[in-house]
Amino acid sequence: MCYVIVTSRTLLWTLLTIATSLAMVAAVITPSWLIGSPRKPGLRSRLSTPGNNEEKYSPTLGMYNRCTKIHQVDQLFTDSCAPFVTSFGMPSEEFPNFWKASLVFFAFGIALMVFTVFTSVLGCCVRSIIKKSIFTISGTIQAIAGLLFILGLVLYPAGWGSTRVQLVCGESAQPFLLGDCRLGWTFYLAIGSTVVTFICSVLSVQAEISTSSDKVQDEILEGKNLICLL
Repeated sequence: MCYVIVTSRTLLWTLLTIATSLAMVAAVITPSWLIGSPRKPGLRSRLSTPGNNEEKYSPTLGMYNRCTKIHQVDQLFTDSCAPFVTSFGMPSEEFPNFWKASLVFFAFGIALMVFTVFTSVLGCCVRSIIKKSIFTISGTIQAIAGLLFILGLVLYPAGWGSTRVQLVCGESAQPFLLGDCRLGWTFYLAIGSTVVTFICSVLSVQAEISTSSDKVQDEILEGKNLICLL
């Protein structure tokens, strides 16, 4: 007989898993990992118009995309946000090899987190897979995803010495040295999501304990198929 068991801890674990997965996806695809120093818009070879002499902006650079202002429409420069990556075979100066590896680690980590999103939802009515607890399996996978995220975060600063980064951060930018740039909010979002990933891994243990508590067993003995203990 199938029992649907929802407790406050399983619900918290599921919602936190979903939120963490979405947050990490948002961090990877948003081009705000590095924020350059203020500068005038337009290409270097373009002469600035009198009306734009005081206008400045800060370009941003992500793991595979960037935002800048190069297109002028009606005396105003518009944002130009697009990927700068055409293939993984690009030279390291244009797309740092460390960033390639970092992106792969993040992609695999996100894929594992998406898998645990499904298992956390499935855990309401299925509590074992191949005679192993679905909560234990999910928690272990989340811990592995967290380790992959850490590797991605560590490798990312190693690529700051490339020409791609120096165009935004200045020639003083070196591996693990930002130069004229500062870290953007998405970098901190990735760090926070990594921390919460490990919290999810710990919560999976608590979720398993809550589904086998005495209160749940009492509800089962009473013949209930839908058990909700919040």
